[in-house]
Amino acid sequence: MNMRSETGLPFMKMHGLGNDFVVIDARQNGFAVTPELARGLADRHFGVGFDQLALITKGTGDAHLTFYNADGSTSAACGNATRCIARHLISESGSGQLVLTTDRGTLEACDAGGGLTSVNMGAPQLDWSEIPLAEQMDTLELPIEGAPVATGMGNPHCTFFVEDAEAVPLENFGPRYEHHPLYPQRTNVQVAQVIAPDRIRMRVWERGAGVTLASGSSSCATAVAAVRRGLTGRKVDIVLDGGELQVEWREDGVWMTGPTAHVFSGVLTPEFLESLG
Repeated sequence: MNMRSETGLPFMKMHGLGNDFVVIDARQNGFAVTPELARGLADRHFGVGFDQLALITKGTGDAHLTFYNADGSTSAACGNATRCIARHLISESGSGQLVLTTDRGTLEACDAGGGLTSVNMGAPQLDWSEIPLAEQMDTLELPIEGAPVATGMGNPHCTFFVEDAEAVPLENFGPRYEHHPLYPQRTNVQVAQVIAPDRIRMRVWERGAGVTLASGSSSCATAVAAVRRGLTGRKVDIVLDGGELQVEWREDGVWMTGPTAHVFSGVLTPEFLESLG
């Protein structure tokens, strides 16, 4: 493994509404993450613990971001981690605007004022082949009990609109649909309750991570699904277990705005890194 075994490996712990991340800045050292490292770091007892791991490398814009789930798999998008890293880079550079690249594509980010950070997560993927689904079908109403909506935000989503989001046993409900045959790459699962034309209560089961307190890409997918169903306007507040995000589906993409936190910085010891080999 490409690990800094002699001096340890610096990292940052961040979160967006309790959706927490380990962030490794590899712009200078060229560090590469392995699935073994991701799984080891994700363990909240034997590692550091996170919902996703994010790696910052040099890119054609201000930086390139790569995301890893707790099970070691990769994801092309992670909205809250993107906001957290954008806030870090904005503070570092003093610039109020950034251009970030991900496997999802090129994303704009900016300081929204009041300590909030906005990221344009790009245009949603609405065609079955882009999400992707296993076969051609109407993505607005899947042939699954509850008729959920399928949306792609660089990663797949399955949104169920329910009368009471709190009443759904997400720990059992989520994995049942994460692994549904219609989703060959698995999916994030949301249960969403429309409170008002501009407000949604949403809970999320994240692919490869489980129940999380918040999810940026899930919030964007839920907002898009609600607009497509005619349930809300194009600008909504998403109420998550960890707090609130503002999502607006504009002509240039889906913009997400909310708070971030850099909790601490640390160094992974050489002994820990070597134990993963």
